[in-house]
Amino acid sequence: MGSSADRPREGEPGTGVSRVRLDIAYDGTDFIGWARQPGLRTVQGVLEDSLSKVFREPIQLTVAGRTDAGVHAEAQVAHFDTAGDLDAGKLVHRMARFLPKDVRIKDARLAAPEFDARFSAVRRHYAYRLTTAPYGAEPLQARSVVACRSGVDVEAMRAAARKLLGLHDFAAFCRRREGATTVRELQRFDWARDGDLLVAYVSADAFCWSMVRSLVGAVLAVGEGRRTVEWVADLLRETERSSSVTVAPAHGLSLIGVDYPADGELAARNAQTREMRSVPVPDTGCCGD
Repeated sequence: MGSSADRPREGEPGTGVSRVRLDIAYDGTDFIGWARQPGLRTVQGVLEDSLSKVFREPIQLTVAGRTDAGVHAEAQVAHFDTAGDLDAGKLVHRMARFLPKDVRIKDARLAAPEFDARFSAVRRHYAYRLTTAPYGAEPLQARSVVACRSGVDVEAMRAAARKLLGLHDFAAFCRRREGATTVRELQRFDWARDGDLLVAYVSADAFCWSMVRSLVGAVLAVGEGRRTVEWVADLLRETERSSSVTVAPAHGLSLIGVDYPADGELAARNAQTREMRSVPVPDTGCCGD
């Protein structure tokens, strides 16, 4: 697929093999998450199977963020390596006919050999959508918007969200995975309101399992008057998952962006991401990568 202008030049790393970046969107409702699982319908499984048929070779995707069952993506990023030719425009159009309607490859392009969808990422952006309408979510939004109480205190939610910004151990908000750290740098957590629609915007260098939905659930409890701003701040002192934090429903969450450095900074970023995270004193450290 494609012209010689699309291929790596002689002498470059990866000559003979192209690294391809994909920008992907999907409705997660009918998927059991991103990660391939035997006998189950997953985003990775559907994409890899389709791409392998198109390229006539086994395609394995590396993704920026593995979303859970029911979670959506408007700007997911993945990469794969192929010995085949790439015509990006033709691939996008062909995959639009080949893939089911709930997943789309929005863009395909050659990437630098050092590009890694997971380890090169400097931050990931999520949106969580709620509605305060008394009748619940609009029918056309029912798969992506969660109904909540109409009288939530948005200013209290904003105050609680600010308490969580920065580099912390988010153990109270994460499902523990053996050998994985729960230390993260939360760079943005704020709320925007447009009529009945209430949207949380959450950005970090990375997220651990169920972290965004737990952050939203905790702060929503403040908005509903069931918890205080101080309670949210105190959760950062916890060293394991808190049973008092309610995880918000999956279908309100969507990955809306992933940021990457310039090509010349990719190798350094990959190495940095792999380093063990730590929390400055006096916070306690956590499990290493």
